[in-house]
Amino acid sequence: MAAEFASSPVKLPESEKITINLGYVDLGHIDLLVAERFYANRTDFIRTAIRGQLAIHADALRQAASRKMLVLGLQQFSAKDLEAARAANERLDIRVLGLAVIGRDVSPELAAATIDSITVLGALHASASVKDALAGRIH
Repeated sequence: MAAEFASSPVKLPESEKITINLGYVDLGHIDLLVAERFYANRTDFIRTAIRGQLAIHADALRQAASRKMLVLGLQQFSAKDLEAARAANERLDIRVLGLAVIGRDVSPELAAATIDSITVLGALHASASVKDALAGRIH
């Protein structure tokens, strides 16, 4: 039911910006490693640390994603996709680990008529009006 990434005329971001708070000592340690050229910058250190933790927990992540029936990566829905679901009298339960995109061509009414729930571990990109229409269904 999801549209292919290549068919989208919209360029999607490859990452999501997050903000973290660190203690001064931890931040100082990171800066020291950067100064000693172990890492190019703070971001390089943080990405490396996160990837290391994800690798350590890879088996648990795979099992949890399978158990929760999550689609891994990108899942996109256009108005055409949701119209097809409505024509088939289907209501969608969207479960994504990664990025879920509800296209700009999707009206709030169409989204509300075809989407029962959305669970996204990662990021959801949709218009503010579609997010408002689905507010009670986004988990």
